[in-house]
Amino acid sequence: MTKNYPSNLTWKQWELIAEMFPEAKPGGRPRRTTCMYAVVKGI
Repeated sequence: MTKNYPSNLTWKQWELIAEMFPEAKPGGRPRRTTCMYAVVKGI
């Protein structure tokens, strides 16, 4: 469980920017194991 902060992204906000992130490149670690929403929210 994570703590909620006023600066956290909402899912609605994430939906607006999610398409701006490029697909994972072949040959690297599969991105499907990483939730990009959690990464961006953490930054």
